Amino acid sequence: MSNRYNVLRCLLSLLLFSSSQFSYSTYQLEDVAKNLNSPWSVTQLPNGDFLVTEKPGTLLRISKTGEKKIVSGTPATFFKSQGGFFDVQLHPNFENNQLIYLSFAEGNKEANGTAVIRGKLDGLQLLNAETVLRVRTQKDTPAHYGGRMLFLPDGTLLISTGDGFEYREASQDIKSELGKVLRINGDGSIPSNNPYQETESAKIWTYGHRNPQGLALQKSTGTIYLHEHGPKGGDELNILTAGYNFGWPAITYGIDYSGAIISPFTEAPGMEQPVHYWVPSIAPSGMAFYEGDQFPNWKGNLFIGALVNKEVRRLSIDQDKIVNEEPVFQETGQRIRDVRVFPDGYIYLLTDSEEEGRLIRVKPKSL
Repeated sequence: MSNRYNVLRCLLSLLLFSSSQFSYSTYQLEDVAKNLNSPWSVTQLPNGDFLVTEKPGTLLRISKTGEKKIVSGTPATFFKSQGGFFDVQLHPNFENNQLIYLSFAEGNKEANGTAVIRGKLDGLQLLNAETVLRVRTQKDTPAHYGGRMLFLPDGTLLISTGDGFEYREASQDIKSELGKVLRINGDGSIPSNNPYQETESAKIWTYGHRNPQGLALQKSTGTIYLHEHGPKGGDELNILTAGYNFGWPAITYGIDYSGAIISPFTEAPGMEQPVHYWVPSIAPSGMAFYEGDQFPNWKGNLFIGALVNKEVRRLSIDQDKIVNEEPVFQETGQRIRDVRVFPDGYIYLLTDSEEEGRLIRVKPKSL
């Protein structure tokens, strides 16, 4: 009986090891560009070039061969601590209007907040830049800006905002635009079907967030996922529905950095539960669904950067439930700030490092 048990245990260990190594045998990493200065976000242009934001306040255009050039006409930014340039997105009709959107920290140490501009990309120039969103609630902390953007199929734009770190109670106040997901039309006007049509809260789509930095649409279902940083523990992955309250700071799975209790509650009536959470924190960053054809076994999986662990988490989802989680791409050895999937079907990673950041393409492994 003992020998049979040992044989079964060895077979099980081998099976588990083989399973954990499966992902590593299917891909290879290829540097597209190196020596980036604290990059935050990347998108791909129809011709295959890339736009990359660098937090200190630079927008780069990077060719398919890795040549880097600065795009002029971008706004000044409040570059301090967590402030700077954030997300860059193409308008859904970019091929016809050449419009891009850039989120960033605006203001000074006494009064700053998240803003979004749009402008027409003309080669290496951003023309006619105009502000389409300025978070109404200003703060005096250089932290928790949110800043992630997502265009929805109806052409409206979601923008996440943080709670400003020291203003967490504002997340529960729908008269404040801190700790929210806002929704606007592409020109900055307010959609008529937003859930709160009062003048002070007309842009608000969801509330009760801490510092959301990941937004992704599951195209096959139309489901919108958002993740946000918890305090010490309690990072959350949520499914967004207009008008819903996601609880921060009234409910949380984390504690304060000092060890103090923020809230004794992890759930409460009228407040949504995360579909997944992490204790201890992984510090989630960029997020994207894989729905391409280069990696058939990963189709439908959600990829989330994990800054603390210097890796990406691959999540398998079945009917809005997380059924498996696996770490991948640890061999980069760097914090991964953004994760994107573009029409070419490859996965792209942006590593977060001063002067040593990298844009990496994940490709199927050559046979």
